Amino acid sequence: MSNSGPIFLLLCFTLLPTRIFAQEVNTPDVKPRPTAEAVALENGPVMDGEVLGDETWQQITPFGDLGQTQPNFGRPATEKTEIRVAYTDQTFYVSVVCHDASPSTLVVSDARRDADLDNTDAFLFIVDTYKDGQNGFIFGTNSLGVEYDAQVDNEGQGNFNVNRQQGGTIGGFNLNWDGSWEVKTQVGDFGWSAEFAIPLRTLRFQAGRDWGINFRRNIRKTNEIVYWAEMPVGLDLKRLSLAGTLTGLNLRSPGNLKLIPYVLGRIDKDFTLADAEYDLSGEIGGDVKYSITPSLTLDVTYNTDFAQVEVDDQQVNLDRFNLFFPEKRPFFLENAGLFSVGSPGEVDLFFSRRIGIGDNGNIVPIIGGARLSGKLNRTNVGLLSMFTEDVREKGIEENNFTVARVNHEFKGRSALGAVFINREGLQSDNYNRTIALDGKLGLGRKARMSGFFAKTKDPNDTINAHSFKFQSDYNWNNWELRAAYTEVGQGFNPEVGFLLRSAFKKPEGLVLYHLRPKDPEAKILEYRPHISYRGYWNFDGFLETGFLHVDNHFEWKSGTELHTGVNITTEGVVFPFDISRGRNVVVQPGTYRHAESQLIFFTNRSKPFSVNLRSVIGGSFGGTRYVETLTASLRLGDKFNSDFTLQYNNFQLPVGNFTANILRSQLSYAFKPNIYLQGLIQHNTTDKLWAANLRFGWLQRANTGLFVVWNYNLQDGDPLNNSFIVKYTRMFDLMK
Repeated sequence: MSNSGPIFLLLCFTLLPTRIFAQEVNTPDVKPRPTAEAVALENGPVMDGEVLGDETWQQITPFGDLGQTQPNFGRPATEKTEIRVAYTDQTFYVSVVCHDASPSTLVVSDARRDADLDNTDAFLFIVDTYKDGQNGFIFGTNSLGVEYDAQVDNEGQGNFNVNRQQGGTIGGFNLNWDGSWEVKTQVGDFGWSAEFAIPLRTLRFQAGRDWGINFRRNIRKTNEIVYWAEMPVGLDLKRLSLAGTLTGLNLRSPGNLKLIPYVLGRIDKDFTLADAEYDLSGEIGGDVKYSITPSLTLDVTYNTDFAQVEVDDQQVNLDRFNLFFPEKRPFFLENAGLFSVGSPGEVDLFFSRRIGIGDNGNIVPIIGGARLSGKLNRTNVGLLSMFTEDVREKGIEENNFTVARVNHEFKGRSALGAVFINREGLQSDNYNRTIALDGKLGLGRKARMSGFFAKTKDPNDTINAHSFKFQSDYNWNNWELRAAYTEVGQGFNPEVGFLLRSAFKKPEGLVLYHLRPKDPEAKILEYRPHISYRGYWNFDGFLETGFLHVDNHFEWKSGTELHTGVNITTEGVVFPFDISRGRNVVVQPGTYRHAESQLIFFTNRSKPFSVNLRSVIGGSFGGTRYVETLTASLRLGDKFNSDFTLQYNNFQLPVGNFTANILRSQLSYAFKPNIYLQGLIQHNTTDKLWAANLRFGWLQRANTGLFVVWNYNLQDGDPLNNSFIVKYTRMFDLMK
């Protein structure tokens, strides 16, 4: 192969024995988990971000002996942190004073809600309100007072080897959950401080119990990540089984009944129709949220509309299998992890995008529905029922979608659950049903076994309508070890789920080691040599895909990273397919074995300007492919952020040559943390499509407020379906 020389050299570099450069730093068994006490207050503090001068806070003894996870594991933080926790009968409070010797150098990158805090000076904490060591809520902020929140399920653990094309909710971490709470900050000569006020009705908890809790601070000038409850190398805040304990809580349910109505007006024009005219329309609808108990919530929605939601990133399908687009609609995101069963991104037994979104991305109107979700002692329960309208011109009938989920958690990171998923046509006997059992068995703090078994049923007489997966994980002492086997039968058809591909048998595995230098003056933070494999066989014993990946990640304390890898690939094609999507470059049946080099490089993302490069060069279907993705990120102050991405795909195959490119520009300007303007412009050369999405948001509580959205699309120079939308939604707390 013409690329074998460079690939061989890269392989040698990848496998270079890193012990030449560093001595291993094993993570010992973690220290005893710390304990803190929450203080009961008659009245809450004044929410202005000032902690040092607030009499309420100064009467509470602070704690905050935080230790480094990086750059120097086990050493104390270089800056002092003071944390205080309190509560009233209505609100849970956290305050922090982040002392900093040079507050003028604090790094802030984005003022929008849920902006990434990894590369900024930030403070985050997680609360395990059930003290089950599995589920929790994350809250965080930076010196600007950004509201950052997320839900964590199953300690944030999801699938480990599926290439995620986009963000969204996957596995056990749901960034798109938005609670109703408040944070205020101040910056001074001491550093910066923050006050969090989280209404108890925003959380779900069991009265009369301690909570699990952990705190994290980022100190960017030294690229430090420090924790209150020590985290072993390779783990983070989501590992709730290693959190500390918060005592002193005497909480009772404050009651929770919220009405969230919306009004919407829109102007649409579909230029693909003859004699197209502008269509002016309006909608009203809304949601009701009622907490039956502090840990069990009923959500009801009517005439659901998601016009304000960010559009999908465009993708180019250069293979024979399905593309994954994540769920971004708010109603389906709360407690999404509870309903997640299977292997996320590959075999999702329930995929909420099937409700209200057709196979080709067309919107199917949602009449309404309800969701009951939460916890009864140690048992998670969920019931979802949604109704969609018919779309006669597209042959879609009215449907009911029902999901029933139960999952009982045992001590020791173990659980056993079941799920029933049903789509029922309301105008015919057309249906599709999935039933599954799933579970996990914790083997101490370090290892875990998990899996599921599922079957589907529909009016068709099918065989092998089953799917299952068994997986084992070990994550401790700097090691990450994983092995799994997945099988999807020929007749397995979860219509309300997602299959990356159908009918396969798949073994897979990963071995990864975190190698840290002992020398605290070393410029290298960590090496991560690893090897992984996955293979897809069909039921005739034919290998359709084999992927052996050998890699080493070099991470510097400056924030720069370099990943060098080699992939040994096998592609078995059973039926010819047009890889160019319409340009008649047809790959013929056969087995294609190749090798390719992989190089990933990115600079410190906390800087105003950063670059991310991903390059894959090597054999493909008997020829050569060049896949280059370059992203340049520019930040001007704390208000303007931009990402410019070019994805270049060049295939030179025996059956023909072609290119398929995507150009994406993402721009945002935050007037305030709750007022922003976002623009997304995309160009797809395969479909000759230009798409622009402009969104203005004026947020109020829990991501409600005013939204103005403009969509404009061009294909091959001709306009398509374009729209202008104004939506206003507001939350009314009826039990405040």
